Amino acid sequence: MATSDSTDGMSGVLQFMKLVGQLKRVPRTGWVYRHVKNPESVSDHMYRMAVMALTLADESFDKSRCIKLALVHDMAECIVGDIAPADNVSKEEKHRREEDAMKHLTSLLKDSVRKEIYELWEEYESQLSPEARLVKELDQLEMVLQAHEYEELENNPGKMQEFFDTTQGRFHNPEVLQLVNSLNQERAAHLEAGKGGSVDGPHGTS
Repeated sequence: MATSDSTDGMSGVLQFMKLVGQLKRVPRTGWVYRHVKNPESVSDHMYRMAVMALTLADESFDKSRCIKLALVHDMAECIVGDIAPADNVSKEEKHRREEDAMKHLTSLLKDSVRKEIYELWEEYESQLSPEARLVKELDQLEMVLQAHEYEELENNPGKMQEFFDTTQGRFHNPEVLQLVNSLNQERAAHLEAGKGGSVDGPHGTS
């Protein structure tokens, strides 16, 4: 009987893993709308966020918790997809859909793991902890870093300016601010270099 119970439990975990695995095939909507060739997936985004959290030097934050928050924060998108502002879905409706998705996902897991993952997601959504707020900044940092990389890949400086505009005033952590400033300097050099000729790359839309 114990073997049967164990097998049933693993069936739920396997289904959870299959659902989460779909994140590898969910493209980030913002890049799709900007006609990026081979846009990153949601799991690509979350992976680099987790690595960003891993490299944090500020010991006042719980680094392990930040990594977990990064890995969980967009997990619901394996069911609801990546809902972007351009989709005209209210924040309340977006939250409701993602909340339902997280309840379904975590119901497939044992109680202790279910509780941990769901509470991590709630913590990020509520933005009440220092770690959640820091990971939100990492979310924004990862987005603009990716935007800059697409500009470089397409040889189209400035194409993704709207993504940088949406992050104005959102960075407060000193360590993150240093990274953003470094990125802005690199991007400024790229923009300056692009003034000398056409900025339309093979997939440019300018």
